[in-house]
Amino acid sequence: MSNGFSDKIKGTGNKLKGEVKESVGRNTNDPSLQAEGKRNQVKGKAQEKIGDAKESISNRMDNRK
Repeated sequence: MSNGFSDKIKGTGNKLKGEVKESVGRNTNDPSLQAEGKRNQVKGKAQEKIGDAKESISNRMDNRK
């Protein structure tokens, strides 16, 4: 199982990348770039949630030992 922390880092990176793309798309009147940015943000949020879940499971397993 991959580390939840690395998923959270990747998620944050995708969210930031998405915010930049969306902003550039808005400022250049490029709807496809805006949409791509929004998709990156959604992907990033999902990755962060997955990371949170993995950390929670790992913590519970550690507490059982």
